[in-house]
Amino acid sequence: MSRRAAASAIILAIALSSCTTAKGVASNPIETRWVGRSAGEFFAKYSPPLSDYDDGSNTVYNWRGGYKRIKQQNGRSSSVSCSAKITVSSSYVIRDITIVSDRPGANGPSYCTELLTAS
Repeated sequence: MSRRAAASAIILAIALSSCTTAKGVASNPIETRWVGRSAGEFFAKYSPPLSDYDDGSNTVYNWRGGYKRIKQQNGRSSSVSCSAKITVSSSYVIRDITIVSDRPGANGPSYCTELLTAS
């Protein structure tokens, strides 16, 4: 392998390694809005969790809310809600939100995104 090819391969490897998502960095609009904020604020706004469990270092809440009947883009009406697992630190700060169940929203493919990112 020539020096130029080797140098290109090293530069490419470095560039690709910097593209990985670090744990705790928001990777979607819901996480951008809620990660780092109080779980109390979330539950006060959207309803309390259904259940919780300790995963060893955090508390994980099973949450479902946002029950609503919406008119979708195709003109049909449907009942929607959102389900998520919300990982919370010992200081009650949201560390991660994983959507478990979602439906198409009124304005796009995700009702959960519409609900949980609205102002």
